[in-house]
Amino acid sequence: MLSTAHSQSNVSFELGFTERWLLSTLTMLPGFVLILINVTMLATLRSKKVFGETSRYILLFNLLLADTMLMTLNQVLYILSVGGLFLSYPVCGVLIMIATLTNEVSPLTLVAMSLEHYVAISFPLRHAVIVTMRGTVMVIGVLWAFCSLNILVRVLLLLDFPFDHLESLQMQHFCSPFLMFITPKSHDYDKLYTCFLFISASIAVMSSYIGVMVVAQSASKDTSSAGKTRNTLLLHLVQLALSLFTTMHNSVLLAMSAVVRRRVLVVIQNVFYIFIIMLPKCLNPLIYVLRDPVIRPVFMGNFRCPLKS
Repeated sequence: MLSTAHSQSNVSFELGFTERWLLSTLTMLPGFVLILINVTMLATLRSKKVFGETSRYILLFNLLLADTMLMTLNQVLYILSVGGLFLSYPVCGVLIMIATLTNEVSPLTLVAMSLEHYVAISFPLRHAVIVTMRGTVMVIGVLWAFCSLNILVRVLLLLDFPFDHLESLQMQHFCSPFLMFITPKSHDYDKLYTCFLFISASIAVMSSYIGVMVVAQSASKDTSSAGKTRNTLLLHLVQLALSLFTTMHNSVLLAMSAVVRRRVLVVIQNVFYIFIIMLPKCLNPLIYVLRDPVIRPVFMGNFRCPLKS
């Protein structure tokens, strides 16, 4: 289900030296900026005690942590592909499994955040009892454990491959998640798990959205908080949709390869890398942070400090 910068593997060979490094630089620099913004948001959520004692901010930190880890791995693998560096199968496998783990934690965290918003609007008087700090930490632990179990299943499926027949553990291709689907069972399991994950997550977020709309329409008092929550849940749905599209973008590129020139396709791959793979992992949490009156001033202060120095 993971789609990262790995589709860039031919960028080093389809363009001239100057074009290659110009395109790579224009692709890597925004990636580093987006990672910097995410790191600043993470530091902001660790800068005040209230952020570590509020369930909503704890869930946001977990989402940002998973997304930032994935973005960093994407950037590392992109740099390796541009530099023409091959990894060994064990090293590539570890990196891909970590990236897959963080990529799966992200939509499940969105589900937990959506449910927390629903409880806050639908049961305001019981919210503090239902959503506790201890319960939130337990939910996060369950999310990581569940996704880790999925990684274990993927590793067990890889054992069917006859690795002892390989002449060397050194890869002859760039590290890619698709190279890890080396058995039919692995490929089929990945498709089934991806469908299950995103269908379940979408149903949960949409149900929360509908629940908030019902509460807003039936409430006789001010519904501004319900409207704000409704917009936040819409943002979660958009983020889920973009995450789903990243799992399909290689299929889109494959279809485009039949109608566009190879050099044009390489440019499109890099555009997809920034705007489809990297940007949503930063933009959606950034919108969330900027809309929050508690986090926004702290984040802006932290973000300006490095720029001033």
